[in-house]
Parts: sequence; structure tokens; C-alpha cells
Amino acid sequence: MQLQFQTVDVFTGQQFVGNPLAVVLNAEGLSTLQMQAIAAEFNLAETTFVLPPKHAAHTAEVRIFTPRSEMPFAGHPNVGTAFVLARAGICYGRQVDGDGVIFEEKAGLVPIDILRDGATVVGARLASPQPLFVGAEIAGELVASACGISLADIDIAHHRPCIASCGAPFILAELKSRAALAAASPNGDVFRLEVTKHPVVSILLYTRVDEAGLDIRARMFAPHLNIPEDPATGSANVALIGLLAKLRPEPNLSLSKTIAQGVEMGRPSILQASAEKQNGVVTATFIGGRCVPVMSGSIDLVCELV
Repeated sequence: MQLQFQTVDVFTGQQFVGNPLAVVLNAEGLSTLQMQAIAAEFNLAETTFVLPPKHAAHTAEVRIFTPRSEMPFAGHPNVGTAFVLARAGICYGRQVDGDGVIFEEKAGLVPIDILRDGATVVGARLASPQPLFVGAEIAGELVASACGISLADIDIAHHRPCIASCGAPFILAELKSRAALAAASPNGDVFRLEVTKHPVVSILLYTRVDEAGLDIRARMFAPHLNIPEDPATGSANVALIGLLAKLRPEPNLSLSKTIAQGVEMGRPSILQASAEKQNGVVTATFIGGRCVPVMSGSIDLVCELV
């Protein structure tokens, strides 16, 4: 069986920065174990597998795998996969030539707008598949220990560290300064032994900045998932923009933020996040950015994993 794949760098307009993604374009017939083995072979933060849609009104079914497990939803894999299919213009014999696509995923339907510069596809912007959910608070001491920072570095003026999700849950914690963010370093033993006792096991740290073109700087750690640090985490930042909108006092609000991530690990990424709030309720959240193609090739699959 020969599989076709492409890799792209997501949330960037420049090759070899941003968050890399592998997209397997003809994954029909693969077992879950085969998909997991291929994702482990690529060893990127995520690999996506494009399947025919279950419903004719949708573009494709998309399954998302880290090197160790399947994800119900993730941001940069959706943005990158939509970019790849829009550039190809076809998916399982059907044209992909409109302004958007709809993916079927474990977390639900993911509608994605295609971003163009004239006739050229340059990126994508997704709407999260689930409404904002804000869950339990997480002890600041645990976040500090897991991320190699001081408890005093955590800013609780707006919110305490907490769980939030728009399709994939994360622990979100605000820091007081960019210096504290830059100094953070994940402690794999604390993640493995202590953070995993909680229902959510990945931590997004962020701080507000007043810099030209930037509103927020962020870092995301999940070392026990084989992701010591992620260059750009769309699913975490879309939950963050939802949380920030929820915390604002205005009952009706359109909130947009430009977020930089991956800078400290040498893969700078820029994410455009936005949220809509009506009558005190966050009704929609979005994340998007630019992408660039990097590699394409084939996989000669002979392994019969079942």
C-alpha cells in the first residue's frame, strides 16, 4: 500500500519555523494501529490522516495523532490539513475549491475558512468544534513545580490556573512577565507523576505583552506525551481566547489577539485568535494563521498492524 503525504509548517509564512505537520492524504483503509505507528515514525507533534467523509456535505474525516495517542481535536493539524487540501484542490475525487472546508473529527464538526492572497492559498482559520468550557482550578504550586517557575511568577489578578477547553482541554496559567515565561522549563517527572493525576495533562503558560503586532506570548508543555514543548498550539490558544473573552466584563464583545508561541525553542509561530461573546456567553472561538509547504513524498506500507 502506497500512502501519499505532505508536510507543512503551520502558523508561519516562512519555512522551517512555526509548527510542522505531516498530512497523510489517502489514509482510507488504515487501521488505528497503523495510523499510530506512522505518527510515531514522523515523530512530529501531530500527524493527520485524511479519510473520505461519512456525510457527503463534508470535506473529509480527519484523524489526528501525536507520536503516542489520538487527539479528538487540535488546532495546527486542522489549519495545516485545510491548507494542504485547498492547495491540492481535490480530496478523494471531489473538488476543494470554495472558501471553506468542513472536517469530521472525534470532537465534532470543524468548519475552516481558507485564507488566500489573491488566488494563492496562504493559510486557514478554524472555528472550534465545541463551546468554551471552563473547569476546575489547578493549584498554582503544581503548575510552578511542573514548569520550573516560582509560585510568585503566576499572575492571579485575572484568573487562577484552570482547565479550559473548546474541544481539547488544557491547563491555562497566566504569568506576570515575559522573563518568567522565558525562564520556564518543564519537569518531566512532575508531569508524569503529579500532573497526570488530573483529567488534563498539558499546560499552556502565557503572558500579556505590549509589543508591536503582539498581544500575548505563550508556551505549551506536555513532556509525558512526547511533546517537551510545542511550537504552536491552536487548540490551547483557542481555549485561551475564549477564557479571556469570558473574563471581560462586557456582555457583548468581539475580541481578537495576536499570539506568539515557539519563540524560546527557535520555531516562532504567530496565531490569530478571536472570540465572540453575546449576552455574557462566549458563542464562538476561532484560531488561524499562515502556512507554508515543506516536503512531499510517499510511504510504502508493508506492515500489517491490526
